[in-house]
Amino acid sequence: MSNALKEYLVSSQERVEKALEARLPSNTILPKRLHEAMRYSTLDGGKRMRPMLAYAAGQALGIAPEVLDGPACAVEMIHVYSLIHDDLPAMDDDDLRRGKATSHVAYDEATAILAGDALQALAFQTLAQDPTMTASAEARMQMVIALAKASGSQGMVGGQAIDLESVGKKLTLPELENMHIHKTGALIRVSLQLAALSKPDLDPQLGAKLDHYAKCIGLSFQVKDDILDEESDTATLGKTQGKDQDNDKPTYPALLGLSGAKEKALNLHEQAVISLEDFGPEADLLRDLSLYIIQRDH
Repeated sequence: MSNALKEYLVSSQERVEKALEARLPSNTILPKRLHEAMRYSTLDGGKRMRPMLAYAAGQALGIAPEVLDGPACAVEMIHVYSLIHDDLPAMDDDDLRRGKATSHVAYDEATAILAGDALQALAFQTLAQDPTMTASAEARMQMVIALAKASGSQGMVGGQAIDLESVGKKLTLPELENMHIHKTGALIRVSLQLAALSKPDLDPQLGAKLDHYAKCIGLSFQVKDDILDEESDTATLGKTQGKDQDNDKPTYPALLGLSGAKEKALNLHEQAVISLEDFGPEADLLRDLSLYIIQRDH
């Protein structure tokens, strides 16, 4: 990993942490336990990959990071809500996330469900009202629509439904990709779309190429996650290692083998970089992030 990327990872994580801290309700405000649970699950943890991508897309498009704090926080709030609900006993029934007890373990199931619900609502409120955003009312509406679609039955939630229906089944490669384009890829893709919608005069062709980059890295991110679920360990991952295999879920290594999955991840990275050919050095962070996604250890 280059020094520039290391510095960027740290600075963007610190930036979004501070931005989230400012936008989450204080745990001194009623209902205190709910607000405490929201902050517990959201703050002080995670790779912050989606906000990082939003900020990096902003750099590629010449958008100041402070303009993107609202969209970056909104997509991270949706991501955290999805993790809280994904870990529930009715879903994946996990007790470890980001190196600490999952929300329903630290609090209780009802509080965890409500914390996820509240974070989802706060994400859309942020896009609609955040005072640091410079986007027009029309652009904000487009952002709300894009995030809602990426989060709902045609995006992340739909992908999770397919995932639950696929336990114990052997999917074809197109079926597996369709699941992850929705479950994992949709939120990664919308992270860059929110940045693009913050630039009113964006060339549609550049926007389309940026979107193709996002589609490629959304899949490569999941391929790498599947690889890590087999090769890494619980302490490094910050979540239970081997969970997908234990639950008999379809994964890329199960379908392609470990070497085939690694080759798939590399191919997706190469496609992502090709998508950025019309961008100059201002998109180097996006290029580096694509490589980081398939080389990370957690």
